Amino acid sequence: METKQEKIKFKFGLLGRDISYSFSRGYFAEKFKVENLPHSYVNFDLQTIDDLKSIIENTSNLKGVNVTIPYKEEVIPILDKLNKTAEKIGAVNTIKFSKKGKLVGYNTDYYGFKNSLKPHLKSHHKKALILGTGGASKAIAYALKKLKIQFDFVSRSHKKGVTFSYSDLTENIISDYTIIINCTPIGTFPNIEECPDLPYSGLSEHHILYDLIYNPEQTKFLNYGFKKGATTINGLEMLRLQAEKSWEIWLDLKSK
Repeated sequence: METKQEKIKFKFGLLGRDISYSFSRGYFAEKFKVENLPHSYVNFDLQTIDDLKSIIENTSNLKGVNVTIPYKEEVIPILDKLNKTAEKIGAVNTIKFSKKGKLVGYNTDYYGFKNSLKPHLKSHHKKALILGTGGASKAIAYALKKLKIQFDFVSRSHKKGVTFSYSDLTENIISDYTIIINCTPIGTFPNIEECPDLPYSGLSEHHILYDLIYNPEQTKFLNYGFKKGATTINGLEMLRLQAEKSWEIWLDLKSK
């Protein structure tokens, strides 16, 4: 049975920069078509987060937006309220526009990552390396905490909260951390010959390599793992799960 909300044509969208190709727009366009919903989903390609105010003022029936690089942290000061989980993570990838016009920030990235990783975990998966320190990496760290997996951050330079720079990594360190998650854009189409600078010789069949990138489906980073017999996961399932969780939030659907 249709709800009142489903009879109204709402607008949804994605906030980001240089997002001409996006998973979210295609995913929701297909969802609305298959489920015969009257809504639309568009890309809001912003050169600065300050442009969000103009988007809100000039877009009628805007119900909610997803947020991607580079605005998952920058958007927070503009919001009226943060969901408790988003506040703990320190990054937002979903915004709901309340009936009173308030902007409420949520994070569904952690949910998508946690539930896409969990089926692959085995007893020896006790330690993880998180490559990158942006908004996405914060959600990954939160999910790993929930899964009781120890983790350390890797970045190009030493700074607060970062355990390793890429130049610190050795074959022994890589062999010790049996989950490696790429939260950087390195290797995204069209730069498919690029990959994080790691001593891949330390990989084995006991590893999980997880790349948040989904285009290409198998990045060079994942291919190194595949050749070593490791479990490789790209970002598609995480994106699907986080999108459905965003949908629940936007329409006040009961969480599954």
